[in-house]
Amino acid sequence: MALTPQNNQAFLREVDEELRRDQVASFGRRYGLWVAVAIVVLLAAFGGWIWWNHHQKEKAAEQGVVLQQAMDDLGASRVNAATAPLATLANSDSDGYRASAKFVQADVLLQKQDLKGAAAKFAEVANDNSMPGEFRDLALLRQTAAEYDTLKPQAVIDRLRGLATKQNPFFGSAGEMVAIAYIRLGKRDLAGKMFGEIAQTESVPESIRQRAVQMASALGVEAPASKAPTPPTSEEKNAG
Repeated sequence: MALTPQNNQAFLREVDEELRRDQVASFGRRYGLWVAVAIVVLLAAFGGWIWWNHHQKEKAAEQGVVLQQAMDDLGASRVNAATAPLATLANSDSDGYRASAKFVQADVLLQKQDLKGAAAKFAEVANDNSMPGEFRDLALLRQTAAEYDTLKPQAVIDRLRGLATKQNPFFGSAGEMVAIAYIRLGKRDLAGKMFGEIAQTESVPESIRQRAVQMASALGVEAPASKAPTPPTSEEKNAG
């Protein structure tokens, strides 16, 4: 007996549904285990990431407490009590705590007049390529300051050339050391130019700019320190 169009469509739908069920069952038999494994791996990876992130935060908090205690000990002149914690933090996985610990260790050595030891600590940070550039620049600056009297003037200039620029946040201090090195080399014109640039750079601390004005003047360079614009008064704002 021939199927009517309605019965034919119903028959085709049943065949189509049955075929899909067979395909799903076949896929499940063939790939079900691997899909389950993949889901488990993804869940485990996600759970591991959550645990690692939480662990890192807890670890950072613990290191913060250790650093604060070490600073408190140093403030109370308990240098020996701070030595071991600082040594531990100096090997931290955190760039911030590692750099901070080494800076503090170097400052302790500076207080003991151990310039060579302090310079070596600063050098550890300056030469650590995993550190952010700001940490390395500051460490290089302080290393150079600790070693300044033992360095040849040209060595100072070469070392701080990248920092003694207006765009660098450490321009004031680096520029001063470079300018003095120029004077030691007899290059008074270059020294005067450097002091003049320092005096005219508003981002440089006021105390350094004032010294630069005096030094530039002594070298025959007129370099009045620039002043940051004063904020407008309320009357000026209303007038505007």
